[in-house]
Amino acid sequence: MANMQVSVVSADNEVWSGEASQVIAKTVEGEIGVLAGHEPLLAILAEGEVRITKADGKLLKVDAEGGFFSVNKNAIEVVASRASLVA
Repeated sequence: MANMQVSVVSADNEVWSGEASQVIAKTVEGEIGVLAGHEPLLAILAEGEVRITKADGKLLKVDAEGGFFSVNKNAIEVVASRASLVA
């Protein structure tokens, strides 16, 4: 399966950056899942969890609030007002 470059940042720091095979995020219009090759997209994040399936198959969860979710050419940027890794 192809991978994408993913970057998750909050207002004050970079939370995580790396390669992933899938990203699922909660937007104000509902939940969206993105795989490599997805059409360009810009969405407003809703409060909730962003689930990232890393390139090694492990699941990473990020608690995010506010901000936006952008997909462009196999690159995803999650820019949130507040974001932190879920233990």
